[in-house]
Amino acid sequence: MSPRGTADRGRLGLRGLRLSMAAPAPAGGLVSEWRLVDGISTHCRRGSNAGTSRPPVLLVHGLAVSHRYLSPLASALAVDHDVYVPDLPGFGLSGAPGTVYDAHRHADHLAAWLGAYGLGGVCVLGHSFGAEVAAALAARHPGAVGALVLAGAIADPRARTPWGQFRRFLRDAPREPLLQVPILLRDVWDAGPARVHRTLELATAHPIEADLRRLDCPTLILTGGRDPLVPPAWRAELGRIVPDARVVTVPGVAHNVVTSAAAETAAAVRAFLQPTRIR
Repeated sequence: MSPRGTADRGRLGLRGLRLSMAAPAPAGGLVSEWRLVDGISTHCRRGSNAGTSRPPVLLVHGLAVSHRYLSPLASALAVDHDVYVPDLPGFGLSGAPGTVYDAHRHADHLAAWLGAYGLGGVCVLGHSFGAEVAAALAARHPGAVGALVLAGAIADPRARTPWGQFRRFLRDAPREPLLQVPILLRDVWDAGPARVHRTLELATAHPIEADLRRLDCPTLILTGGRDPLVPPAWRAELGRIVPDARVVTVPGVAHNVVTSAAAETAAAVRAFLQPTRIR
């Protein structure tokens, strides 16, 4: 089977699109909640599994997007985990701060948000720019994070400029499911192009390696096999920087592995957490 054919098996379908666009209405076992955190009305898409003894999972979205594209993954994980998908300040259905946050300020906001929910020692999965935020959260607030999943972690030094990342995005776009387009357009509309552009500038200026070297929790590095934003050389470097990290590559899918291969991503997270002792 060709790489394109392999990718098609896990592509986003109409059911996933409806689930992604449903908030704030309940759908797929997910509901919407808002809490005031640091003066910002912060929206969260939440799936609860009453009585589960498994660690809660926090999903952190990437640049320009929101909880929406992570909804199919959240619904899959909510079968046996409590799952939380907050919208970062200025994105999705959350309120917008007066300034644009970098990875560290988003991480500090998430730490305060976790405190508001009384959560600690959670498994944090960050995708793309969200992986930068998740790594910053684990480095700056280690008590909040019991395990870490870095999915499609950008900031490859070989393309660490807005133009470098945009060029790679143009290579990635034809490899992604077309049904992701309406989700992306809605998210960019909510955030506004100016916030998206400034966040991109801050993301590419962020030295993720400094946070990665401070990690002290079990870590999974997850990428799509056809992801041009996380090429093999950067994948390998991430594995060297993070001590004892487990590395999983999902064949046939590109950068949005968490959406295009939500079932495979959920299975990888479950396998990763099975032997892990969340502190």
